[in-house]
Amino acid sequence: MVRTKEIGQLRRYRFPVLLVAFTVVMLVNAVIMQLVSPVALLALPLGVGSVIVVVAGYRKLSRVVEQRADIPELTEARVWSQLGRGVVLGFGLSALLILLIGMFGGWQDVTWGSIWGCLGTAGLMASVAVAEEVLFRGVLFRIMEERTGTVIALVLSSLIFGLTHSINADATLWGVLSIALTGGLLTTAAYVATRSLWLSIGLHFAWNFTHAGIFGVALSGSADASQGLLRTTLSGPAALTGGAFGPEASLLALLVCVVPIAVLLRRAARTGRIQRRAKAA
Repeated sequence: MVRTKEIGQLRRYRFPVLLVAFTVVMLVNAVIMQLVSPVALLALPLGVGSVIVVVAGYRKLSRVVEQRADIPELTEARVWSQLGRGVVLGFGLSALLILLIGMFGGWQDVTWGSIWGCLGTAGLMASVAVAEEVLFRGVLFRIMEERTGTVIALVLSSLIFGLTHSINADATLWGVLSIALTGGLLTTAAYVATRSLWLSIGLHFAWNFTHAGIFGVALSGSADASQGLLRTTLSGPAALTGGAFGPEASLLALLVCVVPIAVLLRRAARTGRIQRRAKAA
């Protein structure tokens, strides 16, 4: 009887428990990965290890705290297909954005970078993508949606996602808003359309990795120089290049992301995955 009561109370407070737990995980992971990111031989395996630990931790806490026997958002049925589609989509959108900036005269210089830096960045971005998707889509959006419905949860969680980037050294107001309107809405729409974290994880990873690990441009206002296969120096108005925040603050980023966001949300609506706001008891 006592045990049943304790479980009921734990589930009642599942939102703050999971939110705090994975916020701490995300922050600790970020600190560790930033320290080792310059050393590819450490960053890559630690990044992969972080992915395994965070996913396993989410599954475990979801079962213990929420008393869920199944974790459908991390189902193993279509892991690789969903991840693969996310990676293709994220790479395509990110590369398109950088190439469009170049077409409009935003490239000042492009030189070779480092293959080791590229590999280290891959480990860093894998850990970041998984930690952030678990926190913002797996915990924040999913549980918020149960009470507020899809639309309100989509807007609020995306804004919060954007605000968390305001602490970055080169953050700007427009950059933070742009992250909310592009990255926040896009990855959440991917989750809503599939009810799986794998597509949004693949998309998030590929978007970040293509920016930093391939083209070597600034990412989300981070002061740390990107270590990529290329070193791309951008020059021109912030509306085109995103300024110090990086291409994600470019107006072109909105144009690149608006179509896939609309397509994903339309798919979600057609398949009945848009939830209405819960009625008051």
